[in-house]
Amino acid sequence: MNDTPANGASQDDEEIILADLSDEDLVKQMMDDLYDGLKDEICEAVRIFLDRGWAPYKILTDSLMEGMRIVGIDFRDGILFVPEVLLSANAMKGGMEILRPLLAETGAPKIGTMVIGTVKGDIHDIGKNLVIMMMEGAGFEVVDLGINNPVENYMAAIDEHEPEILGMSALLTTTMPYMKVVIEALKEHEKRDEIIVLVGGAPLNEEFAEAIGADAYCRDAAVAVDTAKELIARRHNQPPAG
Repeated sequence: MNDTPANGASQDDEEIILADLSDEDLVKQMMDDLYDGLKDEICEAVRIFLDRGWAPYKILTDSLMEGMRIVGIDFRDGILFVPEVLLSANAMKGGMEILRPLLAETGAPKIGTMVIGTVKGDIHDIGKNLVIMMMEGAGFEVVDLGINNPVENYMAAIDEHEPEILGMSALLTTTMPYMKVVIEALKEHEKRDEIIVLVGGAPLNEEFAEAIGADAYCRDAAVAVDTAKELIARRHNQPPAG
């Protein structure tokens, strides 16, 4: 994507000075750098925009969210693969670390809140971490519970954060059934109807998700974002954001 940088210079020309770019060109360059996973450049561009008086939410939506949307599309279509998306996600994380406290101060709008964690007995988290960064890039607030979560962790986080969405991941066939344990706990505490449950992981499929009573199976991070937006919008009788 970065064959022709935003200022029209070729790769063989001198290095691009981000601070010299116009706002429009800096947005384009930022999206290129995000696609290429250049964390330092993303952080520098975020600070430049802040110095220019841009609102944190505008930086997030115009540059980071739009850039990650393109990454998600190319990941879904098989143009990008997990290692490249991880680099993009890491670059996004760098920008978000600068913006997150500023967004909290300004009360920026968010689509919804998601609590996510890998289930008990499972310590895999690459897929989960990808989902987190893609969801944050789409405007969701995400609470990461990490790995190896018993049902108590999920319930405590739901009580504390009152999320619209619960995400569970598993990479082992032996830990997949624990997702049903969590869903049954939601029913026992009369919270199942209040929350959208998304599940994912390599050994899962749509049939399994339906069997355990989840709302949807998400085969990758891009699908998770689209599904979350769709189900949130449906719940509020609105067209999906983005």
